[in-house]
Amino acid sequence: MLQSLASNSCVRLIQSHKSTWYFVSLVLGYVLYLVFGAVVFSSVELPYEDLLRQELRTIKKQFLQENECLSEDRLERFLKKALDASNYGVSILNNASDNWNWDFTSALFFASTVLSTTGYGHTAPLSSGGKAFCIIYSVIGIPFTLLFLTAVVQRIMVFSTRRPIMYFYRRWGVSKPLVAIVHATVLTTTAVSCFFLIPAAIFSALEDNWNFLESFYFCFISLSTIGLGDYVPGEATNQKFRELYKVGITVYLILGLIVMLVVLETFCELQQLKQLRKIFYLKKDKPQDRLAILEHDHLSFTTVSNRATVYTEGKTQPFVSVPSLVSPNDDPMIQ
Repeated sequence: MLQSLASNSCVRLIQSHKSTWYFVSLVLGYVLYLVFGAVVFSSVELPYEDLLRQELRTIKKQFLQENECLSEDRLERFLKKALDASNYGVSILNNASDNWNWDFTSALFFASTVLSTTGYGHTAPLSSGGKAFCIIYSVIGIPFTLLFLTAVVQRIMVFSTRRPIMYFYRRWGVSKPLVAIVHATVLTTTAVSCFFLIPAAIFSALEDNWNFLESFYFCFISLSTIGLGDYVPGEATNQKFRELYKVGITVYLILGLIVMLVVLETFCELQQLKQLRKIFYLKKDKPQDRLAILEHDHLSFTTVSNRATVYTEGKTQPFVSVPSLVSPNDDPMIQ
C-alpha cells in the first residue's frame, strides 16, 4: 500500500514538472555533447600537434647547429617578435610584403567580419585608437546588423516560404505540414548547392593551396559565423585582382549569411519543430487560471462600484426638487 502511494506520488510529481525534467535532460544532453566533441577533437588532433612540435624542434636544432654564431636566446626573441606580428596579420616574409592588411578592400572585409561576428582573427587593430574605435563600431554596428538582417529575412520569408506553401496548400489541397517539409528540404538543397558546393569549387580553383574539402570547410566556418581564421581567401602573394576578390568575398559572406538565416527561419516555422521546442519551454497560464483572475478582477470591480453607490446615496440631497416630466404637455412653460 505504501509502495503504491509512493509510486503514485512520484508519477504525479514527474507529470506536474514535466517541462522542468525535459529542460534538465536538455542541459545534460548539451553537456554530454560538449564532452563528446572534446574527446573526439583531442583524440584526432593531439597526435598531429605532437608530430608538428617534434618537427619544429628538429628544424630549430638543425638551424642552430648550422649557425653556431647565433645563440638560442636571440633566436627565441626573434621568433617571438615574428609570431606576435603574425598574430596581427603582419608577415616578415619577402613574398608577403606586398599584401597590406589595412587598404580599403581589406578594411572593408574586416568590417564585414566584425559586424557579422565572424571574426577570423587573421587581422586585428594594431593601435590603441583602432582598438577603441573597433569597440564603439561593434557596439553600434552589431545591433544595427541584427536589425538589418531581421528586416531583410522577414521580407524574403514572405516570398520564399510563406507564399509558396500557401499556394500549394490552396491550389492542390496538400496538407500544410507536408508542403512545409518538402519546401524546407528543397530550400536547403538549393542553399547548400549555391552557397557551399559551387563556392567551394570556385575557391579551390582560385586558391593555390586549397583543395575542395578545405574550401568547403572555409564556406561552412564562415557562413556559420564560427570564423576560426585558419583559412582566409585572398591572402596569397600572387593573387590576381586582389581588391576585387576581397569585395566579392565580402558580398558573398553577407548574402550567404542572409540565406542561412532564411533557411533556419524556414525550419523554425515547421510544426514538428515548434512542438519539439514547446517541450522544453515553460508553460503559460492555463485558461482556468486566466478565468480565475478575471473573476477576481470582476469581484473587485463590483465591490468598488457598490462602495461608490453607497457613498453617492449618503450625500446630501439638493434643496430644490425637480419634478419628472412624463410628456412635453406637463411642462407649465409650454402650457
